[in-house]
Amino acid sequence: VLATADARWSLPATLSASVQLATALPILATGTGPAVEHALARTLSGTATLALAATDTTAGTDLTGLRTEARIEDDAVTVTGAKEWITNTTTAEHFLVLARHRPGRHFANFTWVLVPADSPGVTVRRADSALYAASGVGHVSFDAVRLGREHVVGRVGLGLPVFARHIAVERLAGALWGVALCRRVLADTRRRLAERAHQESTLWSSGHVRQRFAACLVRVQELRALAERCGPGVAERHDMQAASTLKAAAGSTVPYVLGECAHLWGAAGFADGGMQEIRAQAALFGIGGGTTEVVLETLAESAERVLDDLDRKALDL
Repeated sequence: VLATADARWSLPATLSASVQLATALPILATGTGPAVEHALARTLSGTATLALAATDTTAGTDLTGLRTEARIEDDAVTVTGAKEWITNTTTAEHFLVLARHRPGRHFANFTWVLVPADSPGVTVRRADSALYAASGVGHVSFDAVRLGREHVVGRVGLGLPVFARHIAVERLAGALWGVALCRRVLADTRRRLAERAHQESTLWSSGHVRQRFAACLVRVQELRALAERCGPGVAERHDMQAASTLKAAAGSTVPYVLGECAHLWGAAGFADGGMQEIRAQAALFGIGGGTTEVVLETLAESAERVLDDLDRKALDL
C-alpha cells in the first residue's frame, strides 16, 4: 500500500497515510463505544482523516514528560494542553490525543482520548513548513475541552503500552516505505544519468558515478533484507528490538541514498519539487517516530540478545 502511495503522491502526503494506517487506526480500534466506532468507520472509509496527537510541547522523544492532561470523571473527560508538529492536523476530523490522567512519569499515567476537531476549545494552527504542507502538519491546542466519557479510548492507563505496540508497526512500515522510496528515486536517477550527455557518452559511463550509485544499491538491499528478517517479529509480536533495528537502519539509509541521488542530479536537483527537495523531506526518516539516537539507545539495551541471535544465525549457516 505504501509503495503504491509513494508512486502516486508526494512524500509528505504518503506520510499522512502511513501514520494513520500503521499507528492511529490500530490504536483507535482498541476502544469501544459509539464515538470511537463512528470515527473509526469514517476514517476507514476514507471519508475523514484521523490525526495521531502524541508529540507534545515538550521534546517529542520524551513522552513521559508530556504536559497535555485529561481529567477523567465518571461521565466526562476534560482535555487541556497542546500538541506540536502533528501530521494531518489541518485536515483531521478527530484527534487521537495522548494525555496524562495523573502526574508523574510512570508508564501507567497516560490515556488516549478521541477529540473531535470541531469541539469548543480546540484551536488548530498550520505549521510553517513548505516541505511538509501536503501532510497537513500543524499545531493544536485544547482549552478545557469537555467531552463525554465515551471519548476515552481503551482502558485508562494503557496509553503508553498501546502506543509502544503500534509505534513498532509504524517503524516496520517506515522501513518498507523507505525501500520503495529509495527504489523509485534510484530508478529515476539511473534514467537521468543514462540520458545525460557527458563527453563522448553519458554520465552513466563515468566510473565514479556508477560506484556512488552502486553503493546506494547495496544500502537499499541491506534495508530490504532487514525488513524481511525483522518484519514477522514486529507484525506478529510487536518486537521492539526488531522495530528499533529497522528504524535506525531506515533513518541512516534513506537520507544517505537520497542525498547521493540529489548530488548526482546536479543543478537540476534544485528545481521546485526536485531531488534536493525530496532529499530534505527524507530527513524525517531519522526523526519522525523516534530519532535515530533514541532507537539506537533502545537497541543498545538489548545488546546481549542481539549478539546471541547473531551467534545462532551463524551456527545455522
